[in-house]
Amino acid sequence: MRTIGVVTVARSDYGIYLPLLRKIQTDAELRLFLYVSGMHLSPEFGLTIEAIESDGFAVGERVEMLLSSDTPEGIAKSMGLGSVGFAQAYARFRPDILLVLGDRFEMHAAVVASLPFNIPVAHIHGGESTEGLIDEPIRHSITKMSHLHFASTEFYARRIIQMGESPWRTVVSGAPSLDNLQQMRLLDAQEIREQHGIVLGETTLLVTFHPVTLDYENTEMYVQELLAALEKTGFSVIITYPNADTQGRLIIEMIREFTSRIERSQVVVNLGTKAYFSLMNQVTAMVGNSSSGIIEAASVRLPVVNIGNRQRGRVHGKNVIDVGYSRTEILDGIMEATSPDFRISLEDLMNPYGDGHASERIVSRLKEVKLDEKLLLKRFHDIGEDDV
Repeated sequence: MRTIGVVTVARSDYGIYLPLLRKIQTDAELRLFLYVSGMHLSPEFGLTIEAIESDGFAVGERVEMLLSSDTPEGIAKSMGLGSVGFAQAYARFRPDILLVLGDRFEMHAAVVASLPFNIPVAHIHGGESTEGLIDEPIRHSITKMSHLHFASTEFYARRIIQMGESPWRTVVSGAPSLDNLQQMRLLDAQEIREQHGIVLGETTLLVTFHPVTLDYENTEMYVQELLAALEKTGFSVIITYPNADTQGRLIIEMIREFTSRIERSQVVVNLGTKAYFSLMNQVTAMVGNSSSGIIEAASVRLPVVNIGNRQRGRVHGKNVIDVGYSRTEILDGIMEATSPDFRISLEDLMNPYGDGHASERIVSRLKEVKLDEKLLLKRFHDIGEDDV
């Protein structure tokens, strides 16, 4: 039986992984081993390891790494602690393949620590671009340390090959998070209210704004502009917590002050995957700079107001309206996104991130790939070179 070690460090990657974890868990030829770290282990961010366990997954290793600090020094120290923690975890148990996702600094620590152990690394969502974040070089660094690549689109697969990765290592799988929308029974508005205490208005915005880590000095101004625009709309607002990035705690403080004085607004620490996707299916529009607005929202034809540079460079559907950071631009974007005409224009929208069957493609490749010298010994693939 082949053991697939999966690293999860936040609610965001766990929601993406979920259909894939279930497929690995039920496959007779595979064994699932979970390395849980980062925000999952933090009470401040909802202690979401409890949601993992309640979903029926055994936790193989808990890797503590987050300091109670979101300064640049605190983030850098957390990365170091993560590398030490994951090294100790791999010394106790070495999986046959290590599966990682995306571009988080916690994920980078897990991959760096795996190098001396010669663990084959499989990376999901490589080749993508988030130009406003430190995540951009982190993602590409993980690509160069990985041995298998599961790209969400053909465009991103070409980028991975452009970075010198051999084509045989790369599979266009699509985005695994879209599998959730194929498999989950989403909650209706009444169930959302009963289970989570969230009340939807006639026009409701789902808002998530994460720190722009390459421009963190302006976080306060950016959030002030966003909150001013939200207040001016008069719409109901549901705001989710940001990631544990530089200045993330400042954002939490500001949105809590906002929701304490604006009656039609609510803040949630952690919704869980099912409730989050259910809300996406029920709200009028999404506002902020979350990757969920770029990747998953198109599948439910949800209008999205994408603010600033955080997601700049990513492929997205015509449901996404790109705006700057000023309250005027954000407000204009919201009014366009919530107009009946814009919603009607999305009736034939196709999601560029796949068909909802990514997990099948990923599991098939994880099972069939030979764990041999060819996989572990990487050579730089030059553009135009024959695939060898």
